[in-house]
Amino acid sequence: MTGDPTAADPGGELLVPEAADGARPDPRVLPPAPVTRFAPAPTGFLHLGHLVNALYVWGLARATGGHVVLRVEDHDRQRSRPAYEAALLDDLERLGLAPDEPPIAAFRAGPTRHRQSDNGAAYAAALDRLRGAGLVYACSCTRTTFAAWEAAHGRAWRGIGCPGGCRGLGLDEAGARASTPAAPGTGLRVAVGAGSERWIDLLAGPLADEPAATGDLLVRDRVGNWTYAFCVVVDDIADGVDLVVRGRDLLDATSVQLRLARLLGREVPARFLHHPLVRRSSGEKLSKAGHDTAVREMLAAGATPADLFGRAARLAGLREDETPIGADDLGTLFES
Repeated sequence: MTGDPTAADPGGELLVPEAADGARPDPRVLPPAPVTRFAPAPTGFLHLGHLVNALYVWGLARATGGHVVLRVEDHDRQRSRPAYEAALLDDLERLGLAPDEPPIAAFRAGPTRHRQSDNGAAYAAALDRLRGAGLVYACSCTRTTFAAWEAAHGRAWRGIGCPGGCRGLGLDEAGARASTPAAPGTGLRVAVGAGSERWIDLLAGPLADEPAATGDLLVRDRVGNWTYAFCVVVDDIADGVDLVVRGRDLLDATSVQLRLARLLGREVPARFLHHPLVRRSSGEKLSKAGHDTAVREMLAAGATPADLFGRAARLAGLREDETPIGADDLGTLFES
């Protein structure tokens, strides 16, 4: 397969690379033998956006003698489906993407701490540590609360706490413990404190941001789900992940995750690399709702894994064309 500056998906819509200046990190700044992770959510089928992330995760790990952890991020219990988990595991095998830990068979065998819905005890223990430091409080704010504050003040909420001032209200955490989708209760937040976090992104360079820029971190929502930002920090500490590789859409989440890891006792922070995204011609990033970009459908239509990796490499800005590349050769995309 060869590529033009744009490429149509099987459904006919154009896919365009995000501006990819600096899509490839300088090999001199890459940490030796890092532990990184591939962590899809089973809320839909894998698509080209996931494949771009996989290129970076496995490619950087193989180029540096690193280690890939596979994690299933099914913290959102209302949207996650076992069928999607089974499909993503099948797709990884078909693509030839084998994690170093755990083997794919471990997910099929039963509970594993690498599946977030099986890891509730670890999240509860992390929360207890934060509660012991006086940082956890119940919060009754909803999206409507934030929207009402914005309407009243002409700007989005920004700063420590929450619009309802819940930390000072002493709300009972029992409302959070009893929360269910059918009967939402209160959420739980962690007071992340003032000040900034500074870090060097391996693509974007030196950055700084305030962890509390949009309020204290919600760690358990009003329907009883642990939140993404909380789970990934706890999991990354447990797995020894020291290189977080993900899309640029998550860049703004970095400062609060660095702060939370510090509050949980992490002494050496993880390093981060936020790579370009694949977007539709409308400017929207790919989503799992776009079934016409599903990896499994493109494979069924006759594309080989090497074809898809080549296409993803071009869309990520790692190559100028779509020359096929096999899973075992992804490390060559990041060699000097």
